[in-house]
Amino acid sequence: MMAGVTSVFVSAVLPVLAIAGAGYLLRRARPVDVEPLNAVTLYVFLPALAAHSLLSSELGGDLLRLLVAILVFSAVTFAIALAVGRAIGESGSRLSALVFVAALPNVGNFGIPVSTFAFGALGGTVAVMFTVVQGVLNYTAGVYVAAWGTGEAWRARMGRVFRLPLVYVVVLAVAVRAAGGVPPADGTAMQTLELVGNASIPTFLLVLGIQLAETEPAAALRETVPAIGLRFLVAPVVGVGVALLVGFGDPAVARTFVLLTAAPAAITPLVLLVEFAGDSDRSPTAPEYHGTAVFVSTLLSIPVVTGVIVLLRSGVLV
Repeated sequence: MMAGVTSVFVSAVLPVLAIAGAGYLLRRARPVDVEPLNAVTLYVFLPALAAHSLLSSELGGDLLRLLVAILVFSAVTFAIALAVGRAIGESGSRLSALVFVAALPNVGNFGIPVSTFAFGALGGTVAVMFTVVQGVLNYTAGVYVAAWGTGEAWRARMGRVFRLPLVYVVVLAVAVRAAGGVPPADGTAMQTLELVGNASIPTFLLVLGIQLAETEPAAALRETVPAIGLRFLVAPVVGVGVALLVGFGDPAVARTFVLLTAAPAAITPLVLLVEFAGDSDRSPTAPEYHGTAVFVSTLLSIPVVTGVIVLLRSGVLV
């Protein structure tokens, strides 16, 4: 058993830690502007990865099941987090932060590399689809959640999602597949997409490390315990239940989906909280609360994700 855990850690988790750690140390050693790096990833590398993944994907009928599973998982974890947050007295943007931590796993710059290392190209494809759907949710429903209690005109921000090339790339790739126009795998077009898309995986991790180096955990770590508990104890259980309910045809798709539901808290909602948080007089503020949860959950994800991969590969969960 110990040998299996060590093997999973070395093959699937350690590469992620090494590259993210390089980004963390780089930011600690010298000033690094993460925005250009993040922009290149978001507007070039990730769309290329999504296009190649979808055009060469073997998901088949599981593509629709995956979409349903992501939406159901997001809705259920949102409802549970909202109920728990209100029960413990959270409100306003602090409640928004708790919901974000519980309902939005880091399926992008953490999930895509881990899924690829753990379950190969198919795992990476599942993670890309999860990232696309969650991105749409983040910049639509997420804007609404972040603006709770602030009175901000959040509708104006929802158009941001339609400026992301990722959305159009996904639609185009699905249309090309439906029309039977997928280029040959060994052709120039597909090889170029693969080359550019593969650059997203190490870049994702470097960005993650740099962002973590810029996050200062709040003094009141204790206040984020409910959110982190929901992220690691409740969300993966919901993920297993949804995977069984949907009934994926390919076990690898189901296992990757469950693995992604056990990822640490997503970083992107922090941008929305900084923009919309309206309870700056509370300590920690919503951005500090979320930043602390991201930092702590990313550290805790090392043993958690290792254990989940071991259980998934052994067929215990799904």
